[in-house]
Amino acid sequence: MSSRKPEANENRRAVGYVRVSTEEQAREGSSLDAQRARIASWCDLNGYELVAVHADEGLSGKRADTRPGLQAALADAAGGAALVVYSLSRVSRSTRDMLAIAEQLERAGADLVSLTERIDTTGAAGRMVFRMMAVLNEFERDVIAERTSATLQHKKRNGKAVSRAPRGLRLVREADGRNAVLERDSASDGLRLVARARELRAAGLSFARIAERLTGEGFRPERGRRLYDSTVRYMLANRNLEGVA
Repeated sequence: MSSRKPEANENRRAVGYVRVSTEEQAREGSSLDAQRARIASWCDLNGYELVAVHADEGLSGKRADTRPGLQAALADAAGGAALVVYSLSRVSRSTRDMLAIAEQLERAGADLVSLTERIDTTGAAGRMVFRMMAVLNEFERDVIAERTSATLQHKKRNGKAVSRAPRGLRLVREADGRNAVLERDSASDGLRLVARARELRAAGLSFARIAERLTGEGFRPERGRRLYDSTVRYMLANRNLEGVA
């Protein structure tokens, strides 16, 4: 078998991203230069042209939207490049945020390569690992939703009002001020949102695809800039919203 390295070509581009805080650099030895060297080595061995390396120095990994280097790397990777990082912790310390970033890359036609965890979505095995992570994350969200639902049902059984009405409904307190009932809120776009979500679900779309379509059609969550699959799942599973749209 030949040991010849694959040659880089214009169809195999890579964008590197490196990050370190001062204390991490002293403790772990994972300096920016060391991360750059590992990324360059991977590109050389796998026949990728390293077109750019973006860095965030001395910034926390807690939030992706506050790091200009990461945002620039994501933008450069869009359109078919591979985003190569030293480890997933360089991108985000939150599993949920990491999965959201991976989904963003997938929608943009880009891949993700993490050298430490040996995750490489340019191949089938790497994509499988990320899908497993996504399933586990969805399971965690479902468990939280079930607990929340159980708590709300307990409050209702004990005559306690729910503090916040689902979108498309409004909370109207009864004369005693203790109990409350849910009524349609015609002033809200929530009824249209629920109706459209049901229509798309009936057409066979996944929760993630429905969230993407609704966002593209101009619907927005009560907080934030886009709808997520968990929001759609909650709306369609919420018994309080049955028959209101």
